[in-house]
Amino acid sequence: MSALAPATAFAAPRPDTVQQGLDALVRDEGVPGALASVRKGDGRTRNYTAGVADLATGAKVPVDGQVRIGSNTKVFTAVVVLQLVGEGKIALDKHVDDYLPGVVRGDGIDGRNITVRQLLQHTSGIPNYLKADLQPRFYEPRELIDTALRYKAEFTPGERFGYSNTNYVLAGLIAQRVSGRPLAAEIERRIIKPAGLRHTYFPGPGDETIREPHPEGYYRDAPGAPLRDITEIDPSWGWAAGQMISTNSDLNRFFSELLHGGLLQPAQLAEMEKTVPAESFGPGAGYGLGLVSKPLPCGGGRYWGHGGCFPGYETRGGVTEDGSAAADIAVTTQPSDRDTMKHVESLVASALCR
Repeated sequence: MSALAPATAFAAPRPDTVQQGLDALVRDEGVPGALASVRKGDGRTRNYTAGVADLATGAKVPVDGQVRIGSNTKVFTAVVVLQLVGEGKIALDKHVDDYLPGVVRGDGIDGRNITVRQLLQHTSGIPNYLKADLQPRFYEPRELIDTALRYKAEFTPGERFGYSNTNYVLAGLIAQRVSGRPLAAEIERRIIKPAGLRHTYFPGPGDETIREPHPEGYYRDAPGAPLRDITEIDPSWGWAAGQMISTNSDLNRFFSELLHGGLLQPAQLAEMEKTVPAESFGPGAGYGLGLVSKPLPCGGGRYWGHGGCFPGYETRGGVTEDGSAAADIAVTTQPSDRDTMKHVESLVASALCR
């Protein structure tokens, strides 16, 4: 596995569209803090910040600070599974029951009829366990599965795309069963260390903190309610679907390394890039095996990434198909207004087009 050359920082003589966009998110849309990292094909990186890291103290947002990356975790889980596919230990078109016998049974739900591919591509029809009102505490992965199985199947396996965190919890359990090692250890061994992700980790049981410099994360209990600091939280309800912590620059490095073939064999990367329509990610979006493809507004190209949300944080980003640019942006709350996240997504696309 190869690793990208370390990026070197460079200074811009004046605010550019990324900085102006982050400033607008803080000024006009009530985002407490925002941070971004943009890398060009020559390896040069610029990091950005706006707003404050802590509403109580007014502290500055740390440059390239750590955030909870939410569903970007799914891509790490998918890479582990696909590496095991490349090793001949998992087959994408085998059924869940071949690896987790008897685990997936519910109303219209049967692991004997759902493939590993359908888990990774969100075409299984298994309900999202987040339909339940989960209370803040530690959750075992099997608890999350059992919660999802209280609900009826959303659709027949393979019928269409339907995003569900439950799919990735099951994928994580399959990776653990086949490898004989904890998922977090496999992500560390197979991805984090080889790719040189120095600020990325999978929090252990009971670890509610963020280890390195970071902005505080804020949450509104209802539209118009005051922002509440929710930085320290048990992340186990996300597990293989959303538990990890990273930085904007590490995410850029990860996605670049992945798309350059440094983490997967060509056959497995090709499978990862086979998409189904996923309009919930935006017009023209497609979902592969853990990767999202979106059209760029410039030149007709596309970019690959994922994005993620976790209480207190939202991240969006990706890498152009030709690897010429990578961009990742995080904000320190989950905006209740969908337009705010559309602005973040358009800012990512603008950064990739520059």
